[in-house]
Amino acid sequence: MTADGFITCLWFDDQAEEAAHHYVSIFKNSSLGEVTRYTEGAPRPAGTVLTVEFTANGQKFVGLNGGPEFTFNEAVSFQILCDDQEEIDYYWSKLTEGGEPGPCGWLKDKYGVSWQVVPKVLMEMIGSADADRATRAMGAMLAMGKLDIAALQKAYAGE
Repeated sequence: MTADGFITCLWFDDQAEEAAHHYVSIFKNSSLGEVTRYTEGAPRPAGTVLTVEFTANGQKFVGLNGGPEFTFNEAVSFQILCDDQEEIDYYWSKLTEGGEPGPCGWLKDKYGVSWQVVPKVLMEMIGSADADRATRAMGAMLAMGKLDIAALQKAYAGE
């Protein structure tokens, strides 16, 4: 593991290795890394997975099997900025499988991790200097679950 940069640590009860495999299967530029195991005298049985390093979409992570004391919530989420509807549909489908869809492009995956599946063009729309267009795009987004680029563009254009 490198000493520089940031590495996100995700605390799981006991699903870190399973989750790492899941995320690596979904995202490009992904790989599994080192797995460490609990030793004798640790709070879990010796040989049980303690941590698993993985890279998903170029971002480094460590999955930690720390027990049920902490769970994920919406206070932290990962944004996936998508180029087109095909990407949105792909990530939405893969990440809601066993999880739950939410409003405005948000979802929780089967491990409880929150994601935002967002078209890049939405950032341009809601950041527009034209307040009316930005407001229409924002209103359309707020009414959606999975985001629909064509519908957002229509709202932005005032159609």
